[in-house]
Amino acid sequence: MTDWLRRVFWFTPLRKGLTVLLVLAVVAGLSYGGYRIANPDLSCTEGVARPEEGAECVGVSGDGYAFEVPALKLVTAAIRKENEELKAGEYATVAVMLPLTSTDTGMRTKVLHEVQGAFLQQYAANHDSNEQVPKIRLVLANTGKGNQHWRTTVEQLKRMVDGPDKLRAVSGIATSSAETKDAVKELTAAGIPVIGTTITADDIANGPDGDPYPGLARVSPTNSDEARAIADFGKVDAKKAVLVQDTRPGDHYTATLKQAFADLLTGAPHEARLFTSPPDPTDEGTTPNTFRQIALLLCGTRDADTVFFAGRHTQLRQFVNALGQRPCVHREFTVLTGDEGSYLGADDQLDETALTRKVSVRYASLAHPDAWKGPGAPRTGGSPAAYKTFTDLLAKAAAADIGPIGKTSLTDGQAIIAYDAMAVAVQGIREATLASEKLELPDIGDVVTQWPQTKGPLKVEGASGWICLDNHGNPYNKAVPIVELAPDGSQRFVEIAWPDGDPPAQDCMPPGAS
Repeated sequence: MTDWLRRVFWFTPLRKGLTVLLVLAVVAGLSYGGYRIANPDLSCTEGVARPEEGAECVGVSGDGYAFEVPALKLVTAAIRKENEELKAGEYATVAVMLPLTSTDTGMRTKVLHEVQGAFLQQYAANHDSNEQVPKIRLVLANTGKGNQHWRTTVEQLKRMVDGPDKLRAVSGIATSSAETKDAVKELTAAGIPVIGTTITADDIANGPDGDPYPGLARVSPTNSDEARAIADFGKVDAKKAVLVQDTRPGDHYTATLKQAFADLLTGAPHEARLFTSPPDPTDEGTTPNTFRQIALLLCGTRDADTVFFAGRHTQLRQFVNALGQRPCVHREFTVLTGDEGSYLGADDQLDETALTRKVSVRYASLAHPDAWKGPGAPRTGGSPAAYKTFTDLLAKAAAADIGPIGKTSLTDGQAIIAYDAMAVAVQGIREATLASEKLELPDIGDVVTQWPQTKGPLKVEGASGWICLDNHGNPYNKAVPIVELAPDGSQRFVEIAWPDGDPPAQDCMPPGAS
């Protein structure tokens, strides 16, 4: 055997050389394999990497990368095309920060629509604004499922302020979670202007008692404003209302919505009904069992007919399904909730027959395509013309004039509100830019100072309604479309409600601003 091996691998100088090369190749291969196991390639594309092997791709990109999410491929390609037309030195960058790789179906739909809306505003800023400067470059910043990798992405955004990217604002910031609150705190502490799209929690906001997030502006009403608008619309009798609330800690949306509803029900005779959602509120958990019990308890009340629901969309769907199976089907119940209700229309696990069993679901939407249509639209607080500008852009994208950007839907309001948030970012950047022969981008601190000026003649005439910011960056008396979930699952616009009861005056100046 030994002699055979010698003759095959070592008999002639040529064979000796080939054997040595073979051994070296095997050793090199094993060494490289061992290195790759110990040091896996975590890169996804420029500016984007996996925090660990097998994880999702996290980071910032404006080069058409879709973060391995097929639904985003068309709109990210449109963003890449728009960005490639820009020349160095002529643009400021705006990042849209979202959990782009969320595995929750509702969140993925929300993310797609927000990115589409942000792109439409980028295109309008660069092509339909009478050559105003600077141009706008759009990048997408992924914080991962549940925003769990927010810190990695925020650190990257901070480095983009003084580099060639010229980052001047961050939009998106779409969920009222503990991770979002921490991310906003970190960004604003670094002096970066932030424009929240769909954050509504009262405690992720500035106010008369202090500005913990200097530089934060929001285009959506707070939960308190939503609750006031819902109550004014519904003319709710507190004696006949019950609060159903989530007790899971760390969720700023449910916590502040719960408090806002509780304030409306001061002195109500019925005790709040409690449930606790899973740590990840998109999980089904065991809450359907609790909701079956709560439905029975509602039947046990003598005259309750209204339920204020303070919870996320998965639990809202479970509750509506349980209410549809209640034994007291002869009694009518109206469920009133916040903007998480906008997810129900796309939820294929909703038992739509519940809506034919004397159960009504109405929610405060952030925007709706029917809110500013027709002659019945309010004379102030927004305009059909501003909304038509948005839909005209959308039609161009659908016809591939500026897109395509993928399948679109406006009924959840996400594309509309993201479009408006980008409009606030663009106006802030341009108002802070000094006129000169050579374009000089404003200091990032100068952009922050624009939020208190965004009112009166400088208000943003958004597709969702007027955006008039108070001195703390919160929208004043913003239009709140009340939407009803129809028996076929469609989202039917009812009317616009207002936190202050009536639309703002023509000047849209917050009273007693300080």
